[in-house]
Amino acid sequence: MDQDICMPQATTQATTQDLVSPSDSILRQTLRDAAMGVAWLDATGHIISVNQTLANWLNQNPSQLNGQPLGQFVPRLDEPLWRNLWHQLTYAPFSEPRTALVVEQESRLLDLLIQRLPGEQQDFAVVYLSASHNHREQNTLHNLQAEVLEAVARGKSLAESMGLLCQRVATLAPEVICTVLQVDEQGRVHPLAASSGMPEAFNKAIDSLPIGPSAGSCGTAAYRGEPVETVDIALDPLWDEYRKFALPLGLRACWSSPIKSRAGRVVATFALYYRQPRKSSPFHRQLVTACLHVCSLAIEHHEAEQRIHQLAFFDTLTRLPNRELLQEQAQRELLRAVREKRELAMFFLDLDRFKHVNDSLGHAIGDRLLVEISQRLLSNLRESDTISRLGGDEFVLLLPQCNDSHARVLAEKLLLAIAEPVTIDQYQFNPTASIGIGIFPRDGTDFESLLRNTDAAMYHAKGAGRNTYRFFRPEMNIAANERLVLESAFRQALHNNEIQAHFQPILRFSDQQLAGVEALARWQHPQRGMISPATFIPLAEECGLINRLDQAMLRAICQQLAQWRERGIVIPGVAVNLSAQNFREPDLAERVASVLQEFSIPPGCLTLEITESLMLHGAEHVLDSLQALRTLGVRLAVDDFGTGFSSLSYLAKFPVHELKLDQSFVRSLLEDGQIRALSSAIISIGHRLQLTVVAEGVETAGQLDFLQQEGCDMAQGYYFARPVPAAELEQWLARHQASNSNKQ
Repeated sequence: MDQDICMPQATTQATTQDLVSPSDSILRQTLRDAAMGVAWLDATGHIISVNQTLANWLNQNPSQLNGQPLGQFVPRLDEPLWRNLWHQLTYAPFSEPRTALVVEQESRLLDLLIQRLPGEQQDFAVVYLSASHNHREQNTLHNLQAEVLEAVARGKSLAESMGLLCQRVATLAPEVICTVLQVDEQGRVHPLAASSGMPEAFNKAIDSLPIGPSAGSCGTAAYRGEPVETVDIALDPLWDEYRKFALPLGLRACWSSPIKSRAGRVVATFALYYRQPRKSSPFHRQLVTACLHVCSLAIEHHEAEQRIHQLAFFDTLTRLPNRELLQEQAQRELLRAVREKRELAMFFLDLDRFKHVNDSLGHAIGDRLLVEISQRLLSNLRESDTISRLGGDEFVLLLPQCNDSHARVLAEKLLLAIAEPVTIDQYQFNPTASIGIGIFPRDGTDFESLLRNTDAAMYHAKGAGRNTYRFFRPEMNIAANERLVLESAFRQALHNNEIQAHFQPILRFSDQQLAGVEALARWQHPQRGMISPATFIPLAEECGLINRLDQAMLRAICQQLAQWRERGIVIPGVAVNLSAQNFREPDLAERVASVLQEFSIPPGCLTLEITESLMLHGAEHVLDSLQALRTLGVRLAVDDFGTGFSSLSYLAKFPVHELKLDQSFVRSLLEDGQIRALSSAIISIGHRLQLTVVAEGVETAGQLDFLQQEGCDMAQGYYFARPVPAAELEQWLARHQASNSNKQ
């Protein structure tokens, strides 16, 4: 075997037979100095011998390695894994690329090839370790990213995906401990995933700790929004308050990097911990770069799913469950109540007069009030209870293991909590609510029936004066069905123009001549007869038809006024009530101008009435609309003055022309001295502000005499005429003109 290699002659074609095999010494030298590491292992995975290359990689002499388990340097071949692998090995080579070789807590990527060979007495294994090239390292990192992203795409949870990431990092770099922390919107960290080497005690110690300028490596990285590398936890001042958690557990160094959302907020951190003071290696930096990218994508995907789930199952304003989620939860709780033979309560809660807040102050204020109410409800419920916002100002509460007596106590408690005053901007509210209560299974055996019956009970609570509660009773369904029938009939009446305008004369005190008329909506039902405005106006507000009703009435009134003008019937002007919601619409003046132009009505012939509460609470919101209407030439009147709050300062601020003294004052003029004094004061204030004062609801000659003596400008009421259809008003006007002529 020590023969020299025989070189072929230049003039002779070389053949295989012409070549001489290398000597044993040459073979041994080649194997010793090969560019790959070679180890011979016994069946237990312990080293029999290694070549010089592998010994150099391990920084030891070959003889020192004999008898040591190769698994202490190659985690892929540790004792438990080797036992399983040995039984799987055949005499054919087994390869596994991208295996970590760990030397002095530093890893390098190698390609692994193992072959089981027969020996003289027993089989042994030859292990070949060859250095991975840079492109293979890149492939390794790409494969890591692809594996984690595939887990995300397959619907694995964020914790599962990040746990897989940490496991793969530990395989590629066993000398590090990998962690991912989430950062919530309040700036607190929460462990999400970690490799197996991270002590659970450390995760528990840092859970919910705040980020800050000196909050260890992760908390500081999240606070700064940039990587933080701590070479020695024992010496770094960033760890002054936190090293007591890390050092006893063997954590000595840490490199943490922030993970940001698209909006730029730090949502998590990715960190590598070390068991001895040290800096990160170039390979670790490559690893972190790859992991940060995949973490960002996984968290972004998770947040998108959360947003979709939030939109699908939660109210966007209050963040309470919506009807879909309520129904799912109710079905589970109802099944549990059946199994356990327990009762369950459902509350249907509706805020009282909430629509007036939206109409007068705007939805922004209304939304903030809803959020405040939802928080008050939550603070008075158990963890097992469910509260949902169905929409608008309606809330439904699902209360497991709740009977009549418990429901009664809770209802009273909630009403008190809701009624606490609340200030939003410069406005103070004293909210109240009406609650309907149903008990399962007595008042409904499924979600829909229980919800329907508690809704009916809530309407009875409103009918009882509001700010109260009512338990469901079977006869309530009759009233609920009646309301549904009435709502359907009202929609049909609007479509068929069955809502008609009636007109009530307004007379001047000075000459008893007609100053104008007030137009009032009247509903003549084909079967039920005349339905009171006190019934259908609130109904129109509740079912969202009030704007449509107002528009229809305004157009019908202007059309009627145009017909009178064409026929020479002198009606100086008409006053119309519009809902508060109309005055919040930015295009109100344009819509009014369009109707006036359509029927060629001079703007000064139209008076629009606003309520006193709208003037007070909606000052900033309606002032622009009122100014636009006044610029148009439309007259403005404050209706029902004196029944609400003290709004005298707003009379000078708002561009109004008339002040209407409410009929509740007029009705008590002759019996109540205080009412007489207040009425006199209102008339005087109106005149000082150069406003026309109109008294509503005049029914007796005594009332008329007092008002005339106090200098009131105009009056309307049953003393002169009831609201009547247009044709009857014409007859009244003819009689009134004839009577005045006879007097003259």
